[in-house]
Amino acid sequence: MGQLELSAVTKSFGTAQVIKPTNLTIDEGDFIVFVGPSGCGKSTILRMIAGLEEITSGTVSIDGVVVNDLAPVKRGISMVFQSYALYPHMNVFENIAFPLRVSRMPQADVEERVNKAAKILKLEERLKHRPGELSGGQRQRVAIGRAIVREPQVFLFDEPLSNLDAALRAEMRVELSRLHTQLGNTMIYVTHDQVEAMTMATKIVVLRDGVIEQTGSPLELFHMPCNKFVAGFIGNPNMNFIDVTCAGVAAEGVTVTLPDGTHVTLPVDGQAEIGAAMTLGIRPDDLSVGAGEATLTMVPEVVERLGNQTVVYGALPGSGEISAVVSGALPIALGQDLPLGFGGAQAHLFDAQGKALPRRIDLSKMHLPDSAA
Repeated sequence: MGQLELSAVTKSFGTAQVIKPTNLTIDEGDFIVFVGPSGCGKSTILRMIAGLEEITSGTVSIDGVVVNDLAPVKRGISMVFQSYALYPHMNVFENIAFPLRVSRMPQADVEERVNKAAKILKLEERLKHRPGELSGGQRQRVAIGRAIVREPQVFLFDEPLSNLDAALRAEMRVELSRLHTQLGNTMIYVTHDQVEAMTMATKIVVLRDGVIEQTGSPLELFHMPCNKFVAGFIGNPNMNFIDVTCAGVAAEGVTVTLPDGTHVTLPVDGQAEIGAAMTLGIRPDDLSVGAGEATLTMVPEVVERLGNQTVVYGALPGSGEISAVVSGALPIALGQDLPLGFGGAQAHLFDAQGKALPRRIDLSKMHLPDSAA
């Protein structure tokens, strides 16, 4: 079990409403990631689910039971925080066993659960060590083990990897994904790092200013963002945005005029008026050096060599900044014009309010079969 539902949930501090009325259904076994910029409300929602923050209005239900008035310990959830919060005088075994000791569980059951969690988290050889003798990644595993032994219906993670270095973060992303596959529990994870969201989630919830902007699978949000905010937040490097003008609407899609006066047709649906100001979005990975269906001329200013690929940052005369991901071996001369081609089918189009015009792509062909997910 582990289905969770938020119905018209809000949170206010005084007269400031930080979480607008929020409705969200999380299915059993989902790995949900709340992502968004600092201050968007993702941790506040997580804390309301956990019972650590009072709900101003609305209801939170777990497996059909409203838990608004239940204490955190009675909600069937376990939470892992940004700080490890381990007891330095206790060894790993006792740190993991602590919630079971509090509930006065028999010793035989304690040992069974702790040893099972230690095996899952590869901590068998560390059970007699104290936290001060562990690496950051091992300490985080101990904190996760303490959550596992409670056998909760829902796991909550509040930016658990933010204190780790880059290498450990990558390692722990894999470990958490593997843990989700092994346990099958519902997991809700908060982060400001969209890379963590894209790599771990079965479903991403993008928040801004206390409002859910879009919910969907990582590929849905990447290929079909609902607006400029989601399009710019998901993907690394960020999507390029270019001011364009609508030049025509036909069965083939919407034709726009680029800053240099050339035209390109995007296979999108929706309403657009000729002469209306719009925004074209193109991901850096979808730009290729040389001419294309449409061509932009970039003036390189910064080059990042990453081995098999190179990220180039520069200026698009008359339209601000632009970035492109190109071959790692490609010679790039700073200050010299670099032509970048792309096709209309690769681009996104947004109206003056920032709303995306739906692209004509078949997302089903971009997803792995359910049996392989």
